[in-house]
Amino acid sequence: MTGLFGGAFDPPHNGHLALARTALESFSLAALRVLVVARPGHRAVTSAPGVRLALAQAAFAEVPGARVELDEHAFTVDLLREHAFDDPLVLIGADQLAAFGTWKEPDEVLRRARLGVATRPGYPREALDSVLARLEAPQRVLFFELPPLPVSSSEVRALARRREPFANLVPAGVREQIERLGLYRDE
Repeated sequence: MTGLFGGAFDPPHNGHLALARTALESFSLAALRVLVVARPGHRAVTSAPGVRLALAQAAFAEVPGARVELDEHAFTVDLLREHAFDDPLVLIGADQLAAFGTWKEPDEVLRRARLGVATRPGYPREALDSVLARLEAPQRVLFFELPPLPVSSSEVRALARRREPFANLVPAGVREQIERLGLYRDE
């Protein structure tokens, strides 16, 4: 089974690493491909694709077996159509599953891959059950639990912009690059 973990990674943080590590263990993944989406179809990004790729490479260097690459597909379904992955498992957070109905062709995504959804203690399962009820193949959605780790990329960017400490939220290599390049200061 190949884990596909896509995102803007603007910047990658410790929550991303926790999700990757837990998914590797929970699903005994043979491979993990971290896909830095060059031009996400669902959100704006602050940093250029090459910068985010370098940040993700620094972050996921700590995760054995993770391969980080740039993904030119704005939407997951287009990536899955173009590439033949070995038993793909698209890794997302519960918040992304809650918005899964807004994705481009969500049922086609589930025909081509399974979803590995990271949940956290206290996340309202009812919000997810209503999404599952609208899917053609809800059995292709698998859940795994993460420990609580309150961090977001927007929080890291805000702290960097205000020149406040954020080292406890990101891997050391990511912090070093953000500081060296002066990233997120002019947002």
